[in-house]
Order: sequence, then structure tokens, then C-alpha cells
Amino acid sequence: MFTFYDGSAKRGRRDFLRVGSLALGGLTLPDLLAARALAASEQRPVTDKSVIFLFMHGGPSQTETFDPKMTAPAGVRSATGEIATRLPGITFGSTFEKLAALADQFSIVRSFQTGNGNHDIKPIVCSDTAGANIGSLYARIAGTNDPRTGMPTNAALYPRAVDPDTQPTTMNFGKFESTGPLGAAYAPFVPGGGGAQANLKLAIPRERLDDRRTLLAQLDGVKRAADQGGLDGVSRFQEQAFETIVGGVADAFDLSKEDPQTVARYDTGPLVRPDQISRKWNNYNNYVDNAKTLGKLLLMARRLCESGCGFVTITTNFVWDMHSDQNNAGVEEGMQYMGRPFDHAVSAFLEDVDARGLGEKIALVTCGEMGRSPKINARGGRDHWGRLAPLLLAGGGLRRGQVVGQSTSDAGQPHTTPVTIANLIATLMHTLVDVGQTRVMTGIPNEVSRVITGSEPIHALMG
Repeated sequence: MFTFYDGSAKRGRRDFLRVGSLALGGLTLPDLLAARALAASEQRPVTDKSVIFLFMHGGPSQTETFDPKMTAPAGVRSATGEIATRLPGITFGSTFEKLAALADQFSIVRSFQTGNGNHDIKPIVCSDTAGANIGSLYARIAGTNDPRTGMPTNAALYPRAVDPDTQPTTMNFGKFESTGPLGAAYAPFVPGGGGAQANLKLAIPRERLDDRRTLLAQLDGVKRAADQGGLDGVSRFQEQAFETIVGGVADAFDLSKEDPQTVARYDTGPLVRPDQISRKWNNYNNYVDNAKTLGKLLLMARRLCESGCGFVTITTNFVWDMHSDQNNAGVEEGMQYMGRPFDHAVSAFLEDVDARGLGEKIALVTCGEMGRSPKINARGGRDHWGRLAPLLLAGGGLRRGQVVGQSTSDAGQPHTTPVTIANLIATLMHTLVDVGQTRVMTGIPNEVSRVITGSEPIHALMG
């Protein structure tokens, strides 16, 4: 991993910028750039679109988000009430005030089910993805790096990507960076998190970044010092490696390069201060980290997509698990901690990408691994539920302002034909790749081909 730091800063503030791993599964950056040069000369069956998958870890409630059911009995209907949206007759849970005003800019699915109520990381990684991160499947088709910019085509952003003082990412319920049958070279690029693939770290004082010859000399020194560590790229690719690290790719990971007003617009930190969150919950730090980082993670994801990344996974630790037990708040309190930052961050993203003319180029999808029980428990929480879960999709050429499907009167299961994880993944793949061309590609593992071509997309959303 490359770590740029400000040499004038006090000790303890070393990290100026972390730019993912230099080595992916034993491939050095020069190796990857050589592969990039080869990929640039070949036809890739990919579109010019990107996907950001905002994973609502822990499982969000159907009724407190996009399907309030206010005519249902108390204990079933939304504990936070409802708010009218720009779509006639459609309401959301009341903590989604900003999203309600933008409801014509995205679509929701009210008949989505994940199949079980287990804590895991479906649909990011599951049997429907052949056990690989969805972005890894995309990278297997697109190549590991964008041939125009050198940007990794698959990335994962956790809270430490924007705030080094946050907790490590929870991997107890599944590995977001899993590559299934593909091999480690296709793992997501992870900035700032010290991920499993971050096996080389080079610290460079910030004031020396402008001295290209010095940096190249340090790269050459690392090559010699590594001895048999695999850094055996030729000088031309070392030069390209430098250009990649300190050029546009590095800038994409550096939020100080962004307009301060835009950073402030995304910032969710002021919405839920640590002193406003009850410390009685064991997940107190999870709530704090989410509020501090969620908006900035979406901003960084937008920057990565602008620089050539095709798939970005975003998650914060395990915060939508609203049982009202020793670990978690109930739904009414929990939606104050989670719903308001989510509403702010996603609405900021939608407005920003449209203002930049990127609304049709960058798709956003957000859901959790499950939903929550239709009946509130005796403590004021909702428990695990796999038969119905909320789903939002926006941009990327998908139809906007749609409400797909209906749920039963108690929000317990789909009333219309269920939308499945396989349908969601197919929708994303039809957004990212030319499925017809992918079917005739040679050398693609059968598992990857089945995921990309084997299911029907959500037809109501296809442009």
C-alpha cells in the first residue's frame, strides 16, 4: 500500500493519503499496468457506466423506509410515521424527508426478498454471485484496471477510507473482498483500510511528491529491497506506476481535492453528534462511525467512478440491526441515528451526480442482507426477516420515479411477483456490460458467465 503523509505533521498523523494495495494477489502495480496496456488494445464488452452499491449492513426495515403501511395496526405500521413524496399517493418513512422530495429521481422496489433472515453480506457476496464480490465478477470482464486512467475497476470503501479513527470493518458475517473462484487479483481495491491485499507499504513525505525523480528512485529502491518479492516490472511501467499513484488516481482518493462546499454538502457528521446517541447500546461506536463517514464515502465513490472505477462497494459497520436489545436501538430511535444520515447522504449524491451530468452514467443501488419483521417486538424493535426487504435503485440509465411491485398489507412478503437477488444482480450486470457480447466471450469461467447471463433483470427498470 502507498501511504502519503505530511512530513511537517505531528507524529501520530502520518497518513495523508492511502491508495489501496500496490499488490493484488501477487501482481505488482507494474504488472497490472502491463495488463492495462494489453487490455487497452482489446475490445472489452463493457458499457461506459458504473455502479455504486451502498450496503445497509444489518438489514433495514420495509416500513420505516419506503413502505410505511400507515393503515395497518399499531405495531405493524411505521413507527416513525410517513411523509408524502413527489410521486402521487406514495409515502416514505418520515426520516426520509429529503429523499421524499426527490422520489422522481430514483425507483424503489416493494417486492424484493433476500430469501432468508441470516446476517451475512448477500447480495454483495452470496451463492447468486458464485461466492465473489459482484465487483470482482465485473472486473473479470472489464479487467482489473481502467485502460484509460489506471483506476482499479473494483473498489470497496469502508469508514477508514475517509476517517482513520473509525473502527475496522466487520467481516464476521462474510468477506466483502471475497473473489470466489476468480483469484485474489480480482479482489476489490481497498483504500485506507489495511485490507488483506495491502501487503506493501511505502511512506513518502508529502513535500517530496513533486520530485518525480526522487519518487522513482524510491520505487527502484523498493524493487531492489524486495529482492524476490515480485517487484520486477520494467522501468517504463515503473514510470507509469508513478504517474498512476501521484496522478489522477491518487487525486480521486483525496477529498481535499474536492470543492469544500461539496464536501460540506455530503457531510453527515453534523446530523447525529456522538452526544446525541445513547451509550447504552453496544453498537454505539457503529452509529458514530456511520454518521461521521457515510456521506463522505458516497462522495469518494462518485470521485472513483469519475476516474474509471466501474464498481464500488460501500458499507459501514452493522448498523441497521434494530432489535432493541443490548446491542441495538429499536426502530424509532435507530432511524434517528441511521435514517437521517442515509437520507442526507443519498439525496446529496443524487443531486450532485445530476448537476454534473453523471446521472445516467453512475447507478446507485442500496439494500441490506435482509429486511425486518413486520411486527414490532415487545421492546420496540424489529427482528430478522428474509421474506421482504427494501431496495432503491437510481441512475445508470435505469427508469426513474418507479414503484416496482407491491407488498402484502402487513409488509410481510411480496403481494406481486417477487424480485430476487438474482434479478437485482442481472439488472446491475445489464447496466455494466454488454450481456450479448459476454455470452460469446472465450476464457470466461462458467461460474461468472452463469451469474452475468443466467437471470432476468428487473424489466420495469430497464430503459
